[in-house]
Amino acid sequence: MPTDPALDPAVAARLTRDAQGLVAAVVQQHDTGEVLMLGWMDDEALRRTLTEGRVTFWSRSRQEYWRKGDTSGHVQHVRSVALDCDGDALLVRVDQVGAACHTGARTCFDDHDLGAAVGGAA
Repeated sequence: MPTDPALDPAVAARLTRDAQGLVAAVVQQHDTGEVLMLGWMDDEALRRTLTEGRVTFWSRSRQEYWRKGDTSGHVQHVRSVALDCDGDALLVRVDQVGAACHTGARTCFDDHDLGAAVGGAA
């Protein structure tokens, strides 16, 4: 894994990583608020995302970095990145070009409603 240049130490100090050194990254369309997908980032993926203007993830299955859209053309242009209060999740606001999901759907959450009652009593 590349180590230079490193993620800003002030940013790195605020992260709460899992046992694999990863932080969850929720990706959201910047203008509509639509939740597009969830990915995982380590320090290097976050550094690339913050400095290159395109979203980079760490693939847990392939054990390598991947930049969204490099093979599909469905790129995510970074608008902002925020860290949650616990430091264990990122909110990445993007301008999504094309589908966000590997299935070709606009989001990874299309047609996957579990049918939970909204506003129902306990």
